[in-house]
Amino acid sequence: MQVILGIDTSNYTTSAALVDCAGGEVIAATAKLLPVKDGERGLRQSDALFHHTQALPEIVKEVYRGIDAETVAVAVSEKPAEQEGSYMPCFLAGINAAAVSAQALGVPLYTTSHQVGHILACLYGCGQLEALQSSFICFHVSGGTTDALFVQPSADLIRVERVAKSADLKAGQAVDRIGVKMGLAFPAGKELEALALKSDKHYKKRASLKGADCSLSGLENLAAAMLAAGESKEDTAKFTFDYLANTLQAMGESLLERYGRLPLFFAGGVMSNTIIKNQLSSALGASFCPPAYARDNAAGIALYGYLQWKNLRN
Repeated sequence: MQVILGIDTSNYTTSAALVDCAGGEVIAATAKLLPVKDGERGLRQSDALFHHTQALPEIVKEVYRGIDAETVAVAVSEKPAEQEGSYMPCFLAGINAAAVSAQALGVPLYTTSHQVGHILACLYGCGQLEALQSSFICFHVSGGTTDALFVQPSADLIRVERVAKSADLKAGQAVDRIGVKMGLAFPAGKELEALALKSDKHYKKRASLKGADCSLSGLENLAAAMLAAGESKEDTAKFTFDYLANTLQAMGESLLERYGRLPLFFAGGVMSNTIIKNQLSSALGASFCPPAYARDNAAGIALYGYLQWKNLRN
């Protein structure tokens, strides 16, 4: 068996994955969340870099457990997104590990962005990798991004253009800040969703848009005001996800009006939320990345390596 090794060191997750070269299937994936102290809302980059460096040897060892294979290429995320100037020090841990591995094995090293990894993981999870043959729109919604991406085929597999964004706070940041304010652990998405599902309220408020861009900075203040006024945690959590769903729906409608009825995908950790998924699937006919591939993971990075390796062989 021949495999491609993918490595990703995002701000909060160390991960590795293997893709079988015979059929392009993800045959192994493992990930570890970086430790965040109770009450805190994130990590300094220096701490993230340290924890990734510490975790990578065991993560790579685990992804190969029980698999007898020849590694024919290594792929790694080298930056957060495709935009010019995109950079975070935490990706250095993955870059160094992947470069040393490829050099030692004498195999090609393929580099891409964390964001491209999310796009490919989403298409793979949806069973729609054939979408790479034409244009589509993919939202990447996480702790670090609330981006809408116009994706087209290119000589380098795909070309990604950001066509809408949040001008300030990102969706995942809002969720985590509101959750931590309620006393939930970071990252707060799962616990906040569990609270929201206990509410029978439905809120129609959304962020105002400028073009297709949104502003989410007001969401944290609105949620804090609800709690201060005695609103329940359950209703405040539901308001949070309804607000995000309403905003993303408005962004999606604006982009579909601009680009026509292109296939529409939603990727990123926030898109694991069932409240948002149910609303946007119905309203926009969008496809959502399954939770296993929505959160930060190296599957899409390994797939990028596989597709590049396959193209060179052809």
